Amino acid sequence: MALGATLIKVLNKKYALSQMVEQKFKGYDLAFKTDEEGNAILLFIGQKDETGNVRGERYARRIVKDKEGVLVKDHWDFKGKAT
Repeated sequence: MALGATLIKVLNKKYALSQMVEQKFKGYDLAFKTDEEGNAILLFIGQKDETGNVRGERYARRIVKDKEGVLVKDHWDFKGKAT
């Protein structure tokens, strides 16, 4: 599953700092970890199993800023199956 524009829009919002956030999105269960600035950096998307873990796919976000803090690079990489 490729990350679509509407999902990217949800992930680009600011959330609680250094937390694991769980939500529903178009029939999928999302679980994502945030960094110290509230940006989503690790995403699990799929269906929750009986233990509460999301089974599906895993993505990691790469955020690169220059010395002045200006955003240089921001993209999501597919990291494989989430089991």
